[in-house]
Amino acid sequence: MLAMKNILFDMDGVLVDYQPAIRVSHIAMALQRNTADVHAAIYDSGLEADADAGRLSPDEYLEAVGKIMGLRLPIDVWTEARRLATRIRPGLMGRISSLASQGVGIAILTNNGRLLAAHWEHIVPALFPLFRGRAHVAAEFGVAKPDPGVYVATLDKLGWRAQDTLFIDDVQANVDGAVAVGMAARRCDSEASVGDAIAAFINVSRIADRM
Repeated sequence: MLAMKNILFDMDGVLVDYQPAIRVSHIAMALQRNTADVHAAIYDSGLEADADAGRLSPDEYLEAVGKIMGLRLPIDVWTEARRLATRIRPGLMGRISSLASQGVGIAILTNNGRLLAAHWEHIVPALFPLFRGRAHVAAEFGVAKPDPGVYVATLDKLGWRAQDTLFIDDVQANVDGAVAVGMAARRCDSEASVGDAIAAFINVSRIADRM
């Protein structure tokens, strides 16, 4: 098997553990709303998908979610809720940092909106500066995984070739989308499985020979 030169990571469920219930609970408590109503406004309305695909700006998203709940959703409440719901997988950070220092390209592609992208470093500070300048949300490209277009656009942005890139995601449909454009890809939903995928596809000595 050829060694991959680059790794493109999903974020939620791969680099971090994301718990939507914590996000919902914090917003509900901060705004004195029922958790079921908050969950419905965020996850049952279709607004998350619209934001992920770039069809809503951050202001439009916050306004639309707030309108469903009958109030204004402050950006600081949203951001803090997302931060509390997002927990880094610390065992991966040292390994990824070591690979990057040895010439392996690393980047993120996550199905999220521009609101997350504007607050990366507050929400998941442990990912930065490691991924600074190489962390991308689907909304940036106007299309979400598993549409092949988002992978092509991301690779073009990064200046990477599909055949040199390993993609890791916790959703099989997203993995299949990456394979469709020529990337090696693996579904991983635990810290251990991400580590196993890296070990199977990344051989630093062979990468150094090809640089």
